[in-house]
Parts: sequence; C-alpha cells; structure tokens
Amino acid sequence: MRLQSLLFALLLPLAVATHATAADEVRLTNGEWSPYLGQNLPHHGVASRIVEEAFALEGVRVHWEFYPWARALRSAERGKSDGSAVWLRSPEREQAFFISDPVVESGYYLFHHKDKAFDWRQVGDLAPLRIGGAIDYDYGESFQQAERDGLIQVRRLSSEEQGMRMLLAGRLDVFPMDKVVAFDMLYSKFSREERAQLSFHPLPLRSDSLHLLLSRKVAGNAERMELFNRGLKALRDSGKVSQYLLEIQQPISLVP
Repeated sequence: MRLQSLLFALLLPLAVATHATAADEVRLTNGEWSPYLGQNLPHHGVASRIVEEAFALEGVRVHWEFYPWARALRSAERGKSDGSAVWLRSPEREQAFFISDPVVESGYYLFHHKDKAFDWRQVGDLAPLRIGGAIDYDYGESFQQAERDGLIQVRRLSSEEQGMRMLLAGRLDVFPMDKVVAFDMLYSKFSREERAQLSFHPLPLRSDSLHLLLSRKVAGNAERMELFNRGLKALRDSGKVSQYLLEIQQPISLVP
C-alpha cells in the first residue's frame, strides 16, 4: 500500500503536467487562400496570424495542419482536429462547431473586363451575363438560389485564377471574388498590362465575417473558444488586427 501511495505521488505531477501541455495546444486545420491563409505565407497568412496571436495572449499554442478545404473542414467537424480557420457562419456549422467572434471581414465583388462594363442591383440583373464561379464556393443565398433555380447560368471552375484569366480572354463577363484576395492574386500572378484591363462593380455581391470554428466533439472546446474570443478582443483593442490587415492591402486601383 505504501509503495502504491509512493508511485501515485510520483506520477501525479507528471500526469498534471501532461494534461496542462495538451490543454495549452490547439490543433487547427487550414488551407490556401492568400493573403488570409496559406502554408508558405509569412505567419501562414494574416487570418492565421490573428488566430495564433489571439490564442497566444491566453497562453495557448496553435499547431497548424494544412489540407484541401473539404478535408480541412471534415477533419475538424469529426473531431480529428480541434478546429479550423477561417469560415463563414452558417446554421449547419453552428450545429457542429463553436463559432468565434469575427476574425476578418470578407467582401465579394463582381470583377469584369473594363471593355465590358455593366450595372446591376439584384441577382436577376445578371441573367444575360456569362458568369463564372469557383467550385464549392458560396456566393450568398440570393446568388446560390438563382443558380439552383436556373435564373442565372454559372460556369463553375477549378480555381479563381482560372476565372480571372477567362475574364481577360473574353470568355466570361463577370467573376466574383473577395476583393482582398483578388488584388493579392492580381498583383502576384498577373502583369501590369493584365491588371489594367480589369475592374470590379462597386456593389458587393456579399459581405460577411469569417470565423474560427472549434468542433463540438472535442472536450474543452467551449472553454477554448472563450479564451480565444478574449484574446481576440485584446489583440483587436491593441490595434494590431487593424495593423496586420493594413499591411496586406494592395492599391485600390487596378491601374498600375
């Protein structure tokens, strides 16, 4: 009995330390969406940086796992990882995840060739146009419903870069993209001459916030989310979130 008590006394601190170490790390899936997210970007992208530093303020270390988007979400939903960054809020995701306060804001706009200017006020106005879209991307309920009902015809493509190049080639009339992502792509993968040919309509197709998701299947995630939101508020109040977002802004004009 005395030997058992001695072993318990020796092992208990080790067990507590192991538990504390596990509790101080969160495993999050991630994907490629420059400049917000990306395995090879500085700080893994600005959204990843905000998530990581918000957790760090609460003493939690982030371990990132990069996957294709569908796998990233599925892994988090099933509890194989603790969560995923960053995603739109939806009723389905609210059932499967704890959803954070907004990490970044996203605004989708309709890009077009400058020689093919157009105007629109509602999705039905887009019916005569050749519209592109990325596979599995959600462009808002009105757009998605109009596509399902056949009111607009949308050519779904494997990448957003392909969509922008089809605008330049005159094979599409409009292509929706998050403006920050579009400008990052245009300044990194397109020439000055190509950028000068493109513009976007000032009316946003959709404007939303993007959030950290933590799986409801992982024990302790409710408490982790409280820590994250507290750290995120502190990071935002410090001015660093605004600073980081400003650092990724490309010039607003597409004219070089």
